[in-house]
Amino acid sequence: MRLRIFTDGACSDNPGPGGWAVVFCKNDKCKTFSGYDCSTTNNRMELISVIESFKEILKLERKEGQNNVYELFSDSAYVVNSINNGWLQAWEFNGWKTTRGDEIKNQDLWQEFLKLQKKIKAKNINITIIKVKGHAGNSFNELADAIAKAEVAKAKESI
Repeated sequence: MRLRIFTDGACSDNPGPGGWAVVFCKNDKCKTFSGYDCSTTNNRMELISVIESFKEILKLERKEGQNNVYELFSDSAYVVNSINNGWLQAWEFNGWKTTRGDEIKNQDLWQEFLKLQKKIKAKNINITIIKVKGHAGNSFNELADAIAKAEVAKAKESI
């Protein structure tokens, strides 16, 4: 079975209050989940939405015991390119430093992502990460964006 997942992150100021969201679609049914952080960055929120998606995939696979095919859509070039273009593996190999020797930002989240990715690979779960253009009329991406922005508002209220 093919499942489609749309992720997004948002931030007011950068850094500032932020939110993340996931729209998880199986057949014709979609569920959403989301969260916020009172002091964060947009890139962290984008990455957390993918991490939370991976956690949900692992739960679903444990529950159903079958190998679904997943397509994960993100409008974050930072996230998609880091995963698909081998940047993440290079950072890990280089001790979490850029080619110029600078510390990689969001290292804690990237390490969490890698742990989840290894679990997913060990279970032979197929996830394709796809870049989608933000604010271009994709209804599921727009929904994830709206939910992430609503989470930003919650973060602001809680400060």
